[in-house]
Amino acid sequence: MATTRRAGLVDQVIDQMRDAIAGGEWPVGQRIPPEPELVTALGVGRNTVREAVRALSHAGLLEVRQGDGTFVRATSELSGAVRRLCGSELRDVLQVRRTLEVEGARLAAVQRTDEELRRLEALLSERDAALAAKDWERLVERDAAFHVLLVQCSHNTLLAELYQGLTEAVRASITATVETDHEDEQVSHGGLLDAVRERDPARAAAEAGGFLEELLERHSD
Repeated sequence: MATTRRAGLVDQVIDQMRDAIAGGEWPVGQRIPPEPELVTALGVGRNTVREAVRALSHAGLLEVRQGDGTFVRATSELSGAVRRLCGSELRDVLQVRRTLEVEGARLAAVQRTDEELRRLEALLSERDAALAAKDWERLVERDAAFHVLLVQCSHNTLLAELYQGLTEAVRASITATVETDHEDEQVSHGGLLDAVRERDPARAAAEAGGFLEELLERHSD
């Protein structure tokens, strides 16, 4: 019975820590509170905290760096698995993005609502304003949000969940292209948005595949 209670307590702590990560309280790339603080905040023993950290590290959400602390690696198990599989290979991430985004754009052109279209327009406007201002951090943020919302507009739950798991990898790939491409080489998403606005699934798919293929060609070895 003691073992059962302990296992249940560890699971509760894992859920609390996972919520802190998924909710953005502990952002990706940042160090989580040290063990003594977690013990106090969660009201559990050191061993329980250690087991929870070990489990989340195994799942890919956390990364323990000896002598430096524990850092958030991903926001979900799926995202953590993607990061482990893709690593830092930009080409791999772009190829996976193309596979999911082409179908996401095709479905979005048919399934999107008027409210979703307005949100897409707002995100793209903010993205383009950030490009004009050379605000690269905001450009990456708005660009990534645009792509995530676009796939969500497909109203295909599984597709959206799969793409959500790519969030960190997508953001990293956008950052990599922003850092290496010149300002006048940044890809426009105007044609893609127009296709979704006009409910043209074939053109939307072609636009999504086209700009990702362009990025693949630029960043091929």
